[in-house]
Amino acid sequence: MKPGVLLLLCVLGLNAYALLLIYMRSRIYRVPVYRPMAWNFLLSALPLGILLSVAVATGLVDIATTRGAAIVVGAAGLLIWLLLLPNSTYLITELNLAHRRRDDPVPLWYDIVAVLSFIMSGVANLVLGILIVQMGFVIVFFGDADNTAMHSTLARVLVVLIILTASIGIYLGRYLRLDSWDVRSLAQLRAKLREHFDSNAARGRFAFFCVTHTIFLGLMYGLIVSPLVDSMAHG
Repeated sequence: MKPGVLLLLCVLGLNAYALLLIYMRSRIYRVPVYRPMAWNFLLSALPLGILLSVAVATGLVDIATTRGAAIVVGAAGLLIWLLLLPNSTYLITELNLAHRRRDDPVPLWYDIVAVLSFIMSGVANLVLGILIVQMGFVIVFFGDADNTAMHSTLARVLVVLIILTASIGIYLGRYLRLDSWDVRSLAQLRAKLREHFDSNAARGRFAFFCVTHTIFLGLMYGLIVSPLVDSMAHG
């Protein structure tokens, strides 16, 4: 089996397992389904689903019409994906197990495994999405997604910028309670940002949060993607 196909199947399998654990929790321990977790799971998977759909749609448009139309479709889809991407990695902030009650009948070990699966499915969605974008980037600018192009400075900078953007989105979602669709009201968005970042302390917390999350996600990306890229080069 090709490494790329195996990665896709593993990501889909991790998503399915995380969703299964959410509903098994209710079934086995006779507790209500924790709806916010199920909703966050759907938001986590949405960016990857959109990106895969955009990749297919761009290819079809390129075949049916012109390269220019395909570029417009692809650029619009990538913008939507980037706006929604923080929803995948936002799951990292769910590690606090805030859904548990003091007298919760669900064993702590079960919730730890469920939440970790939940979180890592979001990280996997982010990694696969960025890999797809990175491969598309090097094909457009270098003509081939080979080992050299994937490890080029431009390709690496692109990955870092996307991960940094996702980290900023996590912060804005957790601490300012902003959603991706808040960009529709730019005036209110600017007002919230000015109010929140009115001190050096707030700006310092923001910077530290983004740096730590960017490093973590960058290491996860390298851990998963580097062996895949090397195997592609020698395949």
